Amino acid sequence: MTTATRPDGLSAYIAVTAAYWAFMLSDGALRMLVTLHFHTLGFSPIQLAYLFVLYEFMGMVTNLSAGWIAQRFGLTTTLYVGLGVQILALLLLAQLDPSWTVALSVTFVMIVQGLSGVAKDLSKMSSKSAVKLLAPTEGGGLFRWVAVLTGSKNAVKGVGFLLGAALLALFGFVSSVLAMAAVLAVILVAVMVFMPSGLPRGKKGVKFKEVFSKDRNVNLLSLARVFLFAARDVWFVVGIPIYFYSVLSDGTEAGNRAAFFTIGTFMALWIIAYGAVQASAPKLLKARDKTDAEIVRLAVLWVGTLALIPAALALAAWIAGQPAMWLTVTVVVGLLIFGFVFAVNSSVHSYLILAFTRSERVTMDVGFYYMSNAAGRLLGTLLSGVSYQMGGLPACLGTAAAMAALSWLAARQLHAAQEEVEI
Repeated sequence: MTTATRPDGLSAYIAVTAAYWAFMLSDGALRMLVTLHFHTLGFSPIQLAYLFVLYEFMGMVTNLSAGWIAQRFGLTTTLYVGLGVQILALLLLAQLDPSWTVALSVTFVMIVQGLSGVAKDLSKMSSKSAVKLLAPTEGGGLFRWVAVLTGSKNAVKGVGFLLGAALLALFGFVSSVLAMAAVLAVILVAVMVFMPSGLPRGKKGVKFKEVFSKDRNVNLLSLARVFLFAARDVWFVVGIPIYFYSVLSDGTEAGNRAAFFTIGTFMALWIIAYGAVQASAPKLLKARDKTDAEIVRLAVLWVGTLALIPAALALAAWIAGQPAMWLTVTVVVGLLIFGFVFAVNSSVHSYLILAFTRSERVTMDVGFYYMSNAAGRLLGTLLSGVSYQMGGLPACLGTAAAMAALSWLAARQLHAAQEEVEI
C-alpha cells in the first residue's frame, strides 16, 4: 500500500474511532432489537439463531476479502462503505411485513442481517488495520492504542444493547430501525468531511491469493480466535437472553417490557464492562515490560482459566434442574467473571495479530484473522440455538466450556510456535 503523506496519527485515530463507535452503537442496538422482537413473535431458539447465521457467514466472507479490497482501494473507502451498507440494511429491515409467513420473515431478515455482517466487518477491518499504521511504536504504544479502540468499541456496543431494548419497548421495531438509519447517515457524512487525508489509498496488482497467511503464528492465533468467540456466542446470542426472558416475563405486555429492559440492561452492562477491561488490559498485564513470547504465555493461561467458568455454571444449572433464584444469581455473577477473563483474552489476541503481521500485509492478515473471528461467532450462534433447544441452559453453558477448551489447545500450539521463533 502506498501513502502520499502520513496523517497526523492522533487526529486520524480519533476519526477512525468515531466512525467505528457509530457503527458499533447501531450494531448492538440492532442485535437486541432483532432477538427480542422475534422472540415475542414466537420464534424458537433455533429460528432465532437462523436470523444471525448469514450475518456471521457474510462476516467470514467479508473478512476474507476485505483485506484485499482495502489493499486495493484504500482503508477509508472500506470504512465508508461499511457505514453505508449498514444504513441500507436498517432501511431494508424497516420494510418487514408482520403478515409474512415465518419462513419468509426468517429468510428476509437473514438476508438483511447478511448485509449488516458485511458492513460490520468492513468497518472493523478498516479500523483495526489503521491502528497498526498510526500507533506509536515505542513504550507499548501499539498494545495501548488497539486496546483503547477495541475496549471503547465494546463499551459503545454495550450501550447499543441497552438502546435497542429501550427503543423496542418505547417506539416499536420499525420506528427504531428508521431512527438509527437516519442518525448513522448523519455520522457518515460528518466522518467523511472530517477524516484527515493520508491514510493508505491502495495499489493495483494485489493478488487475492495473498489474503491467505503463510505465517504459522497468524494461523494458530486465528484458530484460537475461532473457538474463543464460539465460547462466548454459544450462550450470548440465544441461550442467556431466552433463559432470562423465561425467568423475568410474566406473559403480560407490562411484564414483557420489564423483561426487555432488564435483559437489555444486563447485556449492555456486560459488554460495557467487557470493553472497559479490554481497554485496561495493557496496564492490568503490565504489557509495557513484556516480550511477545511472555504475552503469548499469558494468552494460554487466561483462556485455560476461561474454560473453567462455563463448566462450573453448567454444573450448577444441571444440579438446579429448572430456573431458580439462586441459579439466576449464580449465572449472572459467573458470566460477569467470564466477561472479565474473556476481555483479557480478546485484548491479548487483538494485540498479537498486529504484532505478528508486517505493515505491508496488515490489512490482509487482519482480515484473515477477523474471518476466523466471524467463523467463531457463526459456530457459536448455531450452537447457541441448537444446544439450548436440546438441553437448555446446562447444555448451552457446557458447550461454551468445550469451545474455550479447544481455544486453549490452539493457544498452546501458538505458545510452542513462538518459543521456536525465539530459539
